[in-house]
Amino acid sequence: MGYVTRIVIIGGGPGGYEAALVAAQLGAEVTVVDCDGLGGASVLTDCVPSKTLIATAEVMTTFDSSYEELGIIVADDTPPLEQAARVVGVDLGKVNRRVKRLALAQSHDITASVTRAGARVLRGRGRLEGMQGLDGSRKVVVTAADGTEETLTADAVLIATGGHPRELPDAQPDGERILNWTQVYDLTELPEELIVVGSGVTGAEFAGAYQALGSKVTLVSSRDRVLPGEDPDAAAVLEDVFRRRGMNVMARSRAQAAKRVGDRVEVTLADGRVIGGTHCLMAVGAIPNSAGLGLEEAGVKLRESGHIWTDKVSRTTAPGVYAAGDVTGIFALASVAAMQGRIAMYHFLGDAVTPLNLKTVSSNVFTDPEIATVGYSQADVDAGKIDARVVKLPLLRNPRAKMQGIRDGFVKIFCRPGTGIVVGGVVVAPRASELIHPISIAVDNNLTVEQIANAFTVYPSLSGSIAEVARQLHGRKASAEA
Repeated sequence: MGYVTRIVIIGGGPGGYEAALVAAQLGAEVTVVDCDGLGGASVLTDCVPSKTLIATAEVMTTFDSSYEELGIIVADDTPPLEQAARVVGVDLGKVNRRVKRLALAQSHDITASVTRAGARVLRGRGRLEGMQGLDGSRKVVVTAADGTEETLTADAVLIATGGHPRELPDAQPDGERILNWTQVYDLTELPEELIVVGSGVTGAEFAGAYQALGSKVTLVSSRDRVLPGEDPDAAAVLEDVFRRRGMNVMARSRAQAAKRVGDRVEVTLADGRVIGGTHCLMAVGAIPNSAGLGLEEAGVKLRESGHIWTDKVSRTTAPGVYAAGDVTGIFALASVAAMQGRIAMYHFLGDAVTPLNLKTVSSNVFTDPEIATVGYSQADVDAGKIDARVVKLPLLRNPRAKMQGIRDGFVKIFCRPGTGIVVGGVVVAPRASELIHPISIAVDNNLTVEQIANAFTVYPSLSGSIAEVARQLHGRKASAEA
């Protein structure tokens, strides 16, 4: 029997478990060290739970905003004095029980897949021990919950430990009134007045969801607008929708502190203003889980932010040590973490490998409407990083959108002048996460706007707008060449 390569993976999130599946498939002896349950934060406290909560909010929004326009009559036996009461309500306790149940089921499914593939799952916290051995191996010490230790020998180690919510010194979460995004699923009743601090993706998603569920939401943004890292046209649409639905969006308002005052919360802003609510959700970024892993002692270089430096095939500066996912600070996306983990295993085990190309990554903000993006952005075009032509088409003109009562959103495509090759796109629409896929395929395969325009679309469909934008871009290209 020949030598079997030993792989130890620290962290069971998308970067870790996808790497484990690949390594086991390629014949390695794989051990996954994890302390919370496979799936990591993505499955247990972040992506899966939040999108499950948002699914309920989405139904509420669709019903609230469209039922009258679509001619739906709701029999309402509300007493006359309360005639303005909401027709549809939500049982947050029931919603959150479903959220937790689905997250655990997903974690169990992943564990079953990994063990079925032949990998060993070890419960505990792992850390690197010292430098590489003379034979090129690495030592990983695993500490179990009861304090017992086990030392593993590995030919390669993958660090996929993720991150945790960043906290402000004067706004410490208590899990009851001041919450981070991992604690909201313990709520049994809907917050009456929710203050969301932070207007990035996490803050915007939760603010929109709780507004739809029936909370009175105040969104505190330290920047000029919500979603400062996203397409400016998309962010403007979303902010307009938020305000129209009654959300109090406070721009250029940096939160300094949050404290409980009885059964309420007071948030103090940098300019001295104080705003009050029943609950406060802190969504002010994430910190990489890179401390206490013995990384620097093992020769692994960290950035100033604490993220692990990696190259395009997931190698760190230490031989035999790879890293994937949020701990690397590349893109905080489950899809990117999974790709980094797979690339690491392909590379170390000598299989064919394609280096990570971030210009083909598609991502989505699960607000209502959703915002999906791929490839080069408006910011790249504006900054002169790429020469591209842009066409944006509002969904208002789309026949299917009119039928469904969709008023907000657009399709935007970026293509190279001359060749017409598609280099990026933005979709703002219900289910934009599904609509972005044809643009992703175009970006990944260097397709032209002519090719997109010539492909049949269903009539009527929202995807028809993608073809229409491509036709307009192709028409401009033709007229420019004439």
